[in-house]
Amino acid sequence: MSDVLSLVRGAQRRLATCSSDTRSAALRALASLIASRDALIDASNQCDLADVTLAPQLRQRLRLSSAKRQELIASVTQLASWADPLGEIVTQTVLDDGLTLDKVKSPIGVVLVIFESRPDAVIQIASLAIRSGNAVVLKGGAEAAESNRVLVACVRDALAEAGLDPEAVTLVEGRAAVRELLNRDDVIDLVIPRGSNSMVRSIQESTRIPVLGHAEGICHLYLDALADTTMAVRLAVDGKCDYPAACNATETILVHASFLDRISLVCDALFSRNVEIRGDERLRSVVARAKPASDADFHTEHGALIVNLKVVDGIKEAIAHIQTYGSAHTDAICTSDVEAAERFLNEVDSASVFHNASTRFADGYRYGLGAEVGVSTSRIHARGPVGVDGLMTTRWLLRGSGQVVSEYSSGERHYKHERLKG
Repeated sequence: MSDVLSLVRGAQRRLATCSSDTRSAALRALASLIASRDALIDASNQCDLADVTLAPQLRQRLRLSSAKRQELIASVTQLASWADPLGEIVTQTVLDDGLTLDKVKSPIGVVLVIFESRPDAVIQIASLAIRSGNAVVLKGGAEAAESNRVLVACVRDALAEAGLDPEAVTLVEGRAAVRELLNRDDVIDLVIPRGSNSMVRSIQESTRIPVLGHAEGICHLYLDALADTTMAVRLAVDGKCDYPAACNATETILVHASFLDRISLVCDALFSRNVEIRGDERLRSVVARAKPASDADFHTEHGALIVNLKVVDGIKEAIAHIQTYGSAHTDAICTSDVEAAERFLNEVDSASVFHNASTRFADGYRYGLGAEVGVSTSRIHARGPVGVDGLMTTRWLLRGSGQVVSEYSSGERHYKHERLKG
């Protein structure tokens, strides 16, 4: 493993110092290879899906549909056209005549991404790493082994085609490799886990390396007293049914008591799509088909066609419920009351907070980030869907003309501190 990591580190340095055009060329080559190898990618994915023991939720995450493959091509193509983030000046300050300080964007370095199921994560992560000048070590789940190998081969061939080191994107397999990598804080600069709650928490507890990610996706939709009924149905159905296994799927719908006389329309739309509704006593007094919801249900990311419903007496109670049971991922309010919407947006302390929009919008590609390496509920470094900016840190570049500190401490010279940018 040491030899492998040495190659990865060297590849990262060369990737970070090559021209923006070279990295763009690698991304264009990657988009082209995904398109030209479509049949091979589909065949490898079907091979993974042939495992009859796969749980329904896992199978859904694992499936690399034609629509997903086209979305990957679009996201990589979009990233290829972006301006170079490396070296971008964040702030520029004239400390004195002939002494200018720039704060510039810089790659984090070598990123370890451990993910389960979703093979599309390979392309999302690798393309963002190439654009941002980071090397990435990928450890996917065994259930997606064939898909991951074919997709990583596309990435490495694209890098080689652009004259870059393929080792900048390296796939490792086996649990033993994970244990060793989590101990290599001398080489690995950041760990991003994408998977089950237990997997993420285990990684957070097993390494000294900074971990960026989220352990749960317990997302809420609050139907306020002044929620439009048609909109409420649309947001509830999309949030729960569009992709139930996604971390941004709606898990709990909070219902203002004044909306209770219309909630049956929302529930009927969910029932018609085979959603199991688990409700509190007040909800079940109106919706007889709903099953009882336990306290544990409100703490659960179901990842399936199951949704919790709870009746609240106002926005204050809704926000309190989210603070107690939420995971700080994504929460939304449906209302025509602008004051209530602004209160919700300001007081709900989640990575993404929406007004009159589905929780499913919490995604790097939909945010215009090109793609995402994951979603962070951390308050440090990056928060929400993590795109190129989340894979960047900053450095200070000082350009002088022979100045020394003693001239300033003695009063011979004086700082100007003129901010030119930022």
